[in-house]
Amino acid sequence: MRQAVLAIILATLGLGARGYEVENQRLFAAGPDSPVLRIISTGDLDLFAPLVQAFQQENPDVAVDYTVASSAAVYMAIATEGAAFDLALSSAMDLQTKLANDGLAQTYSSAATAALPDWARWADRLFAFTQEPAVVLISRAGLGDLPVPKTRQDLIALLRDNPELFTGRVGTYDLRNSGLGYLFATQDARQSDAYWRLAEVMGSLRPQLFCCTSDMINGIDSGALLVAYNVIGSYADARPSEEGSVIYMGDYTHVMLRTALIPATAENPALGGRFIEFLLSPSGRAAIRTHTGLPPIDGATLAESPSFRPIPMGAGLLVYLDQMKRAAFLDEWIAAMVQPTSTNAQGQ
Repeated sequence: MRQAVLAIILATLGLGARGYEVENQRLFAAGPDSPVLRIISTGDLDLFAPLVQAFQQENPDVAVDYTVASSAAVYMAIATEGAAFDLALSSAMDLQTKLANDGLAQTYSSAATAALPDWARWADRLFAFTQEPAVVLISRAGLGDLPVPKTRQDLIALLRDNPELFTGRVGTYDLRNSGLGYLFATQDARQSDAYWRLAEVMGSLRPQLFCCTSDMINGIDSGALLVAYNVIGSYADARPSEEGSVIYMGDYTHVMLRTALIPATAENPALGGRFIEFLLSPSGRAAIRTHTGLPPIDGATLAESPSFRPIPMGAGLLVYLDQMKRAAFLDEWIAAMVQPTSTNAQGQ
């Protein structure tokens, strides 16, 4: 599962070491006696293997041991087990921030990291290397002659005024088992009161709830969904669809930052630094775009889109990791979204 189940993480904070689940692993060999860079990442092996190979083309003397795990497992590996990875790459900004805030990430600085926009680095410990908007995906055919929503207020009106069309055909994350969905939702709630009105309207339509963006895209493609809310835009753009239109909301569009940090337990922190340098270099950014389809950090592009709001790294992301605040937020979300007849669609 690509996203974390935050309840599992929070239940393990402060407890003894526990095993973390590895989803995939590959050793990218180099020459004899080459040093080994150990990476733990939420990025799929198929997606990130070409990126690792592009790094090795510039660093042929370095072998790379690449481990894939959920964002929950990445956090547990570093925080609970003290695993000796040299680099942690994750889409879970809040969990990465917690690692850095708790002193579990080493400081690193260079001209490349200093050149990052302020919103793309934190405390010389956490560095963003992609910027991925959260979008609304809508079925063009399913919408017919109805107006395409440009803001959340438009979306609220569209859903509220056409219940016969949208009942059972609206999709979004199940916050109980999607760490990224939980992050997007808490940021929505902090940004605008419109989120809770939208949640109530969606909840009245028996929404389908998912763990993952890919499942929502599949739902649009199959016709099972007419609207999917808070889809990762880079994934939607990477899978051109005859059915779906990608809508960037004009009131605000959250931008999730995929981040890198060097764990305090790293045995080869210099190698972790070399990979960060690669990710932030012109050739590395080109490789990110070409090989993964993800948009690399580009402050100029965001500046041209005033509605784009990078989710800020820092202590503010830790607020909703507090167990009591999380429980209260989920209670309110469940009351709005999960009605007795709701369909809970489970993904991978």
